[in-house]
Amino acid sequence: MNYYNEIKKELIDNEIYKRVKDYSMSKYELEKYYNVGKLLVEAQGGETRAKYGDGLIKEYSTRLMLELGRRYDVTTLKRMRQFYLIIKNGAPMVHQLTWSHYLELLPLKDINKICYYIDMIIKNNLSKRDLRNRIKLNEYERLDDNAKRKLIKKENNSINDFIKHPIVIKNKYNYTDISERMLKQLILEDITSFMKELGDGYSFIDSEYKIKLGDRYNYIDILLFNIKYNCYVVVELKVTELKKEHEGQIRLYMNYIDENVKTIYHDKTIGIIIAKYDNQYVVRYCSNPRIYNTTYELI
Repeated sequence: MNYYNEIKKELIDNEIYKRVKDYSMSKYELEKYYNVGKLLVEAQGGETRAKYGDGLIKEYSTRLMLELGRRYDVTTLKRMRQFYLIIKNGAPMVHQLTWSHYLELLPLKDINKICYYIDMIIKNNLSKRDLRNRIKLNEYERLDDNAKRKLIKKENNSINDFIKHPIVIKNKYNYTDISERMLKQLILEDITSFMKELGDGYSFIDSEYKIKLGDRYNYIDILLFNIKYNCYVVVELKVTELKKEHEGQIRLYMNYIDENVKTIYHDKTIGIIIAKYDNQYVVRYCSNPRIYNTTYELI
């Protein structure tokens, strides 16, 4: 087989297709770049040998740039080869994604991480910029090990699986010594980003949600509703280390919502305590299956 001519043919076909069938350009482009990557690997003698030495790619690139234009430089051909290899090794080729999306994913070494971000792109209709920001914030790394295991095995997830550890909160005012009120202010000014840190399906109900316990009023820091899991979510913010009394406080608020707000059509309320520092003693001995603990980091 004349690998160079086959590669050139695939690239020319893609250039022609771009001009006449824009409605499905992304799908066709991905398939062509996959084919080019496959041909490059085969021309280099297989996947193992393709990892060493790029003399053939340099040769092909020089010829392609002369015949088809400078866009087919060495870096571009290497990316096509890498694209083929990540698809071959388990990442899906999803036609909702563009080549620009995959260019953001190619530097990632972990196939499981790549698959996670592909799933997030599809579920949340992420742009290239959105994807880049999530990768930059190490979203996948901030999932706990159990959540990652479920993703790999394609098991059903629970609401706590996508709560990040820690929660990232933008510190737009560069606060150094922060109070709970200031922390809440930062969150409320970018509530959409905050809810994404907790996972999918959240909607905002209220902050400082007033409830009456006996003859006294109490205030829930943030009350959310999760559409996916059909339940209210009580969020309490602490600028200290997690303490055992925090779990007692949030359990009281959750029980109130269950008895006075939720209907028979809703699942039981859950609670999320976001503290400055973790406390393994509290997590281990005061754990409640409906209460989840995490920490926050100001950036």
